[in-house]
Amino acid sequence: MELGNCIMKYIVLLIGRGRNYNNGRGTTDDRKGPALDVPVVQRYAGRFQPFAIGLVCCTIVQQAAAQDINFSQFYELPLLRNPALAGNYKGDVRATSAFRSQWGSVSTPYQTVALGTEVKFGVAEFSNDYISIGAQITNDIAGDSRLGRTQFLPLLAYHKSVNEDRDAYLTAGFLGGMVQQRFDPTKLSFDDQFVNGAYSPTNPTRQTFSNTNVTYWDAAAGLSYSSVLGYDTRYYVGASYFHFTQPKVAFARTSDIRLNKKYVLNAGLSVATSEFDRLILYADYFMQGGNRQGQGGALFKHDLLQEDEDQSMGFSVGAFYRWNDAVVPVVKLDLYKLAIGLTYDVNVSKLRTASQFRGGFELTVSYKSFLNIRNSSAAKVRCPADFY
Repeated sequence: MELGNCIMKYIVLLIGRGRNYNNGRGTTDDRKGPALDVPVVQRYAGRFQPFAIGLVCCTIVQQAAAQDINFSQFYELPLLRNPALAGNYKGDVRATSAFRSQWGSVSTPYQTVALGTEVKFGVAEFSNDYISIGAQITNDIAGDSRLGRTQFLPLLAYHKSVNEDRDAYLTAGFLGGMVQQRFDPTKLSFDDQFVNGAYSPTNPTRQTFSNTNVTYWDAAAGLSYSSVLGYDTRYYVGASYFHFTQPKVAFARTSDIRLNKKYVLNAGLSVATSEFDRLILYADYFMQGGNRQGQGGALFKHDLLQEDEDQSMGFSVGAFYRWNDAVVPVVKLDLYKLAIGLTYDVNVSKLRTASQFRGGFELTVSYKSFLNIRNSSAAKVRCPADFY
């Protein structure tokens, strides 16, 4: 009975992360599939202990490989891609909020909110170097167990000018802070709550949990190079290294389940196609725990109004693709200092039969502006290449 209880606890906790596995293939994108039918699995797991043991062993390995939050509008939250991508915007301050809800059509919705903030300022009056400070905050809730995770990760980045004749910068960034995970056992159902084939949440259970909350420290570092080509073509390339401390993430203190290291490659290109139009490309490639994931796409932006740095309006449309997972159409409105983006994931993975191609929507709202400070980038000749 003790072994059965342990198996049930592991299944319950791992089901809460069922979204990570995409039919058994681990991935760095933690929004892959709808949760399993928790009551059904829990009801029959005790009758098939050999199968359950195998399921637990396989899933534990994959859980450690697929922890990170990912947004379809990943370009709006650059700190989650690479802390060295801070500062690639027009202005001194940027704040971006995001809300994502997925799999509501087939399961308990997985919901994520995020807030990223950055402040960029010159190192000295006669220097072209900059420093960026800020923070990335996220909160994720998933599954019947209300498995949640909250991150607070302060940012520090240094932008070194490497060419006096053009905007060419080498940037090093560091992101690190506290992460808290928890789940709600009162939202779960167990096999011994099925009496005479009927389930009732009021039926007592012998299942107990010694710990439903865990806190750990996490960190990431990255490098990027940004520059310009010709009159108005901007680009960047970057690489980052997440979870290099490999923190323990298991709820059981005796378990040595660690968060796998993640390596990320980034690229971006912004090309003016006319006086009022611009084509913007973004791409990422992830490697984590033996798994691979790629995402990328394009936005076409048309300026509706051009006056000065803070007085412009534009409209963008485009599409992105997350490998073997989703096609993501995008619309975005730039309204002076504000920008609003909206996407919807069209699921094209093997789960499309169950999801009927329905994934989830995502909304972002961002704000960018210059500050009235002595070392504002508005008064500088050189600054990191900005992506509109």
